[in-house]
Amino acid sequence: MNAKKAEATEALPRARAQARHVRMTPMKARRVVDLIRGTNAASAASILRYAPQAAAGPVAKLLASAVANAEHNQGLNPDTLLVDRIYVDEGPTLKRFQPRAQGRAFRIRKRTCHITIELVSVATAETAGTGRSRRGRTEAGRGRAAATATEGGTR
Repeated sequence: MNAKKAEATEALPRARAQARHVRMTPMKARRVVDLIRGTNAASAASILRYAPQAAAGPVAKLLASAVANAEHNQGLNPDTLLVDRIYVDEGPTLKRFQPRAQGRAFRIRKRTCHITIELVSVATAETAGTGRSRRGRTEAGRGRAAATATEGGTR
């Protein structure tokens, strides 16, 4: 069944953008990339806007570039775009040296990464159910304010 889904996803129109030689370690960039994988483009942009990590800036610029590529190059509607594939590869490492005590040298590795994003255009009805779900949240699990509001009193 996964093969059918993969074939159906491959047939959909897609847009791609890539940022190369980003001066950030791949591990730090992957933390941010994992937040938006599988979400629609609008919610991914809002997630990145308020993410505290420094890698959110370059990833947000790349997402905006991919949306612009989809809109202008292929004529796709930005509201139907979904983050299908996003991954971070390791780029070249810049090697620098820091002087240390007694004439020694200490190597500093300044890592870079390549970030790639692929957006796929899906129908609006399919997009509605693809975001992060709120299943399993009950009235009791929403916190103290929701519990006191439903009980009608204070604790």
